[in-house]
Amino acid sequence: MKRITKNKKGFTLLLAVLISSLLLAIGLAIFNITIKELLLASSGRESQFAFYSADTGTECALYWDLKQGAFSTSTTSSINCNGTAIPGMGGGGYGAQNVFQLDFSPEPYCAIVTVTKTTGPERTTIESRGYNSCDTGNPRRVERAIRVVY
Repeated sequence: MKRITKNKKGFTLLLAVLISSLLLAIGLAIFNITIKELLLASSGRESQFAFYSADTGTECALYWDLKQGAFSTSTTSSINCNGTAIPGMGGGGYGAQNVFQLDFSPEPYCAIVTVTKTTGPERTTIESRGYNSCDTGNPRRVERAIRVVY
């Protein structure tokens, strides 16, 4: 009888190691999936912030062009976006680009807006590039752009 019991003890240890290994592998797989999902959600969130920055830049340029005529081809003017006065807009004639940057401090977001008026046919193009970080060296920097032509 003692001989049979000794053989079963080794089998029990082997079975415990196999079950532990299997549970560890399942746990690591679930952990890996969770990390990938968190990275994907974070990326989507940062992309949304960049898009909102671009949208804010577009809305500011549209307001100052359509309601105030600030990007006139003949005279220069100053605009005010997000509490920041931006002088020297307009006055460059057709084809001249008016470029300004919006900084949404204390948040790290920013937008670079370009307004161009062309002739033949006469149209205005507003291109706003929004960023989730103003730091150009940030490896997780996301850019989203909106272009409006009218």
